[in-house]
Amino acid sequence: MRIPRGGRDSGPADVPSSPRVLEDRDGFSTRHLLGRLRVVEARVKAEYDARRAAGGGRTAAGGLALSPEQIDRLARQGPAEPVATDRAMERTLARLAAEADEALAAGTLVRLTRLARIFGLDPLDEELLLVALAPALDPRFEAFYAFLNDDVLRRQATVGLALRLCGVPPTAADGRARLGASRPLVAGGLVELDGIHRPLLTQELAVPDRVVAHLLGDDVTDPQVAALRIGAPPTPGAAADLVARAVGEGVRTLYVRDQQGAGAASQAAAGLAAVGAGVLALDLDRLDPGDDVAEVATAAHREARLVGAGLVVGPVEALADRGSAAVRAFAEAPGVVVLHGRRGWDPAWSRAVPALLDADRVVPGRTAGAVAERLGDELGDVDAAAAIGLFRLTPEQVDRAARAARQQAAMEGRPIVAADLQRGARSQNAAGLERLATRIEPRARFADLVLSDDAAEQLRQLTVRWRHRDRVLDDWGVGASVTRGRGVTALFAGDSGTGKTMSAEVIAGELGLDLYVIDLSTVVDKYIGETAKNLERIFTEADRVNGVLLFDEADALFGKRSGVSDAKDRHANVEVAYLLQRMEAFDGVAILTTNLASNLDEAFIRRLDAIVDFPAPDRPQRELLWRAKLLPSLPQADDLDLAFLADRFRMSGAEIHNAVLTAAYLAAEEDAAVGMRHLVRGVLAEHRKLGRFLPDGEFGPYAGLLRDPAADVPPAPDSSAPGPSAATPTGDGAASGAPAPAAASGPDGRRASRRVVSP
Repeated sequence: MRIPRGGRDSGPADVPSSPRVLEDRDGFSTRHLLGRLRVVEARVKAEYDARRAAGGGRTAAGGLALSPEQIDRLARQGPAEPVATDRAMERTLARLAAEADEALAAGTLVRLTRLARIFGLDPLDEELLLVALAPALDPRFEAFYAFLNDDVLRRQATVGLALRLCGVPPTAADGRARLGASRPLVAGGLVELDGIHRPLLTQELAVPDRVVAHLLGDDVTDPQVAALRIGAPPTPGAAADLVARAVGEGVRTLYVRDQQGAGAASQAAAGLAAVGAGVLALDLDRLDPGDDVAEVATAAHREARLVGAGLVVGPVEALADRGSAAVRAFAEAPGVVVLHGRRGWDPAWSRAVPALLDADRVVPGRTAGAVAERLGDELGDVDAAAAIGLFRLTPEQVDRAARAARQQAAMEGRPIVAADLQRGARSQNAAGLERLATRIEPRARFADLVLSDDAAEQLRQLTVRWRHRDRVLDDWGVGASVTRGRGVTALFAGDSGTGKTMSAEVIAGELGLDLYVIDLSTVVDKYIGETAKNLERIFTEADRVNGVLLFDEADALFGKRSGVSDAKDRHANVEVAYLLQRMEAFDGVAILTTNLASNLDEAFIRRLDAIVDFPAPDRPQRELLWRAKLLPSLPQADDLDLAFLADRFRMSGAEIHNAVLTAAYLAAEEDAAVGMRHLVRGVLAEHRKLGRFLPDGEFGPYAGLLRDPAADVPPAPDSSAPGPSAATPTGDGAASGAPAPAAASGPDGRRASRRVVSP
């Protein structure tokens, strides 16, 4: 056979498209393939006859000895009417080609012909593919090839044997080049070479199982690709229009920057659909550390071309972290590929120059509407906008969230409610952040907070800012000139236990989001530069979730920059500067808490949207806290004097909670309701835990309960009357001019000092 200078198709199809023919009528495609295989068998027999003639009838093959009768019997087991001469082979090939063209014109699927056109194979490429394919379709060829290779262990056609069977001299450069890494057979993943360390002519050829299955009519996705495949519901928009225009103009590599995680795959899918192409979308975060990226990329591109699809892969960061070669494996392979990621495109990633575009932003209202559309009448009267209006989900996440809400309601045997929608939306949050933070599902609400009116109003303003962010910045154009991030950041400053963390939980609950409390142990690192890397991982993962980020004790991270006296100071200042920039670019809700606001860097304070002060609760607030912590479900005696406790002891909300908790355990031990004797002991235990000295006299008429819990409880004093004179009240509701108490005995019976340490 002469080496053709060009095939029936000069190259791969410009735009991938699904086959217009929809059926293999009467198994014509398989019959056509087997007819081509008979031509290969005729060539094998001709080569065998030539070997016998040259060797005087000797048929030993490297330990495999076959008699002429055995060889003839193997040949007779095949299909009838073998092709015996070169001229007959040419006539057969011409007949098969004409039949294939006629079948294609009639709307019949001829898979071998379609594959050749998609991958840009010429006649010689097809013949080499069939030679390599033969053992996968007919096991007799293993014995044939073992004999012709003169090696019983080499039961696939070698490159040298394949070229001889196709009539190409082994020294023909063009023939050898057909099996080069950049040529259609190998680059397209249709043929694999085994024995890479051997000379080219002795390397064995094999056809991957996916290609064999496709030619036989099986289009089950390659397992390597199926493990990464995701749904990508087409989402029209400006980005989709740009993708369609670029592909239509001949662009084969595109990069969509998706800073918000807005569903670039779905937008690319809409663009490809607009030009008649299918979509094969892969999530590269699912790659295992041990996966061979080049092998996966070859399988992915092959799969996309076999099914007539464009390849949509991302995030590109999953490849970039493995080196530029990993990105090149996807970006430079044949076919249309759309990569997407959060980073800007790095020219070092690929020699291919991609078209660059930005993904459309996800509008919050669109998420609720899309979920409602998928659930339809199942949603009933539930207001999806009120339940999940602030969530930003990609189209594929919308599908999963709707399915999760439906399953939750079905499992509990009831109609779908708002909580199901929120649970389904939250379930789409990436789990990566949970390795760096503690995830809290908010339960507290504004009604549970005991704060000053000013602090409560500032908290409400934060929720308003986030709820209407897109309307103000986008619809009203206020954010047109804003170059910083679109996130909301706030600082909660106040003493420990004043409600800062609970307030962050309330804000998350009001917005319908999860709260992620950053674990500083996963952030701060003694090695230079590692803290910044850990923070980058946190912010990167936070950008992928619908949640509120809480940095507790933030002054450990956001401390003031200091003078530089050594390299450690310089790197510490660099970390703070980096953190300031990263916080400013953050697109979500971030809350920082601190006991010492003065320790924070001034440059950071300037970047905050709000600073909320949490002062210690005053006397009325303390009484409200006592009543709030004594839940209705907690058995309570009639002798509780909460006004006295609020008046006497300056305790924060957290301290009151701990005192009530201690009292509840004491009551449970006695199998009794919580009474005043339990509460005063809980107060004393909390003060001792904090290292505060508290003499018995501070408990006034209830001091006797500390020594004898069974003692009679005096009647509760009138909270409007002046405080008891037994001790100077420590609360800010103390009566002025009360006489100083005599030294009282401490709990251990010793005389206590007159000095009272205020809690």
